[in-house]
Amino acid sequence: MPPARSVLITGGASGIGLATARAFAAQGCPLLLADISPSVHEVARSLGTPQAAAHAFEADMGEETQVLALASEAMRLFGGCDVLVNCAGVSQKRDGKAIPPTEVRTADWERVLRINLTAPFLLCRELIPAMQRRKFGRIVNVASRAGRTFSKGAGSDYAASKAGLIGLTRHLAGTYAADGITVNAVAPGRVHTPLANTSSAEVLAKAMQEIPAGRFGTPDEIAQAIVFLASDGAAYLTGACLDVNGGGFMA
Repeated sequence: MPPARSVLITGGASGIGLATARAFAAQGCPLLLADISPSVHEVARSLGTPQAAAHAFEADMGEETQVLALASEAMRLFGGCDVLVNCAGVSQKRDGKAIPPTEVRTADWERVLRINLTAPFLLCRELIPAMQRRKFGRIVNVASRAGRTFSKGAGSDYAASKAGLIGLTRHLAGTYAADGITVNAVAPGRVHTPLANTSSAEVLAKAMQEIPAGRFGTPDEIAQAIVFLASDGAAYLTGACLDVNGGGFMA
């Protein structure tokens, strides 16, 4: 990927988002990293170089005004972005286990969907026009195996939000392919991240037994899939959902 391509990553302070930021930084890409955690500032300082700056933006992706402010910052810094990686996500647990659907509160359901689905939509809505003008864009949405098939460790709100994100991916891909914009998703299985590790030891042990590879994935492995989808080598690939899960789900 040419170093000049700018990359916006949400959830860039930890887990898959952080690994993705490191991978793009290694290619000399200027970065805008967003996260609810103040640690995003330190991450940006550690990755930025005089040739390719890394900017931090502290934001709650469940708040529309903050998501729109992030899009405005991307416009201010880069005139938009060449690559958008929607990685920020939230999964609710109770004692390390998924909350039964009949016990999910409406407010919690809505917050999960705002962060996992609405925020990616808003960023796409705001940033695609600049991609259209450039006749180039790469959008990668980080979904989940839970959006592809039943996953006992995931809540109904999380599964619905990730399935919706895959549907949004396909719709955007078909709508904007002629503009030189590709839109794809990555659906990780179990990965060693702070989000995944909120599950109980019992849930994690059972999940391991369902993975043919016999292990959980790493954030770096998911990041490499994201980088590929943003590359020139994936220019003819759009509307796809890559299942990166060690064989835990095959379609």
